[in-house]
Amino acid sequence: MDLEGFAKRGLRRDDPEIESKLIDLIREVKEIPIDRAAILAEAILAEARATLNPRGEVFSLKSAGVSMGDFGVGSRGSGDFYTHTKIAEVIGRTEAVVDSRQLDDSGVVQARGKYITVTVDGMHSRLSDYPFLAGFHVTRAALRDVYVMGARPVALLSDVHLADDGDVSKLFDHIAGIATVSELIGVPLITGSTLRIGGDMVIGDRLTGCVGAVGVSESLTARKSARPGDVILMTEGAGGGTVCSAALYYDQHEVVDETLNIKFLEASEALLKADLQIHAMTDVTNGGIRGDAKEISYTAGVKLTFQEESMRRLVNPRVLEMLDRLEIDYLGVSIDALLIIAPPEEVEAISSAIRAAGVEIEVIGRVEEGEGAYLDIDGQLRDFSPRFREAAYTPIKKAIGQEAARDVKEMTRRVDEAAREAVEKKRRFVERIRHG
Repeated sequence: MDLEGFAKRGLRRDDPEIESKLIDLIREVKEIPIDRAAILAEAILAEARATLNPRGEVFSLKSAGVSMGDFGVGSRGSGDFYTHTKIAEVIGRTEAVVDSRQLDDSGVVQARGKYITVTVDGMHSRLSDYPFLAGFHVTRAALRDVYVMGARPVALLSDVHLADDGDVSKLFDHIAGIATVSELIGVPLITGSTLRIGGDMVIGDRLTGCVGAVGVSESLTARKSARPGDVILMTEGAGGGTVCSAALYYDQHEVVDETLNIKFLEASEALLKADLQIHAMTDVTNGGIRGDAKEISYTAGVKLTFQEESMRRLVNPRVLEMLDRLEIDYLGVSIDALLIIAPPEEVEAISSAIRAAGVEIEVIGRVEEGEGAYLDIDGQLRDFSPRFREAAYTPIKKAIGQEAARDVKEMTRRVDEAAREAVEKKRRFVERIRHG
């Protein structure tokens, strides 16, 4: 519960009852006397007033009038993907080998003849009440992002934020989830940070955070390297945080066990040891294969065609049955599968190496000249673009829907303008600080 945000909204509309409302909210969460709650409410309002209209250019922010929810940011659909292209514009051109412009989940720099891959993944927001699961799946996600660049992970780091009323046991349970994957795959967790969400201004017991990973390699398998004539292979997948959330919030708790494996990581290790010719790899995560297909097509400038029947066979049967029954598009959610793009002559060797690790794999598509992504269903090609938001996999997501509630063109115009404002502000402060 964000008390600071609540207080500022009340002050902006001159709500005469804002202090009494704050007292009620505080006592809703904290079992404290009313006089103590009143002292806290008064302090919150004092801080909120002091920062309601700060003076100075560094504080200036022109509102875009488009919220994260409006534009689907973080919901792994077309709105989210577009936002990431604008983030790359704000960052600007860098000297990195792979940076945010390529839309890969990891960035890469070169040092002393080696490629250093760095990535960070946020824990699934709906797993706040299940810290071990949150830690397990975010760690696996971070390691996936390193492996798909053709790098071997060498270190993990974590950043954990727990709200003021959260029990300390949540911290330890979360770290245990991270450490479980760390121990299973032999990549050490070496550093991190532990903080409260919003300090004293956010009450409740919400947990959030991220896990980062660093890897080293002598070559890369970035998405931009996909070439016409390549084939697309995919390993089996049972999902991660997304499937866990669907299972939890639809009361299918037994399905969660299907996600507790490290098959993706074992398949990736097998490929590194086999030293095969692979052009590009990615992991099928949030936004599903639909999102990955769009990003690869955009980044590499190629056309991708996928065989629906082949992909369906690779989804864990228990997970697929749940998704189908709940009418959740399995192509639009994370299934924790490894997508490999390679020359046709490498298919047999790749398949053999991964099957030897106990993981199933099949050819599911091809790369061609052109653009866009298409789904082949019984010989009929269909558009394979992601929707505005990823497949709705919980009751609240279904209530919100997968399409935009506002005019997308108008929101896009406003988002473009906000990105331009940020680029210009960055330029001004670089000049100011550089030249005193």
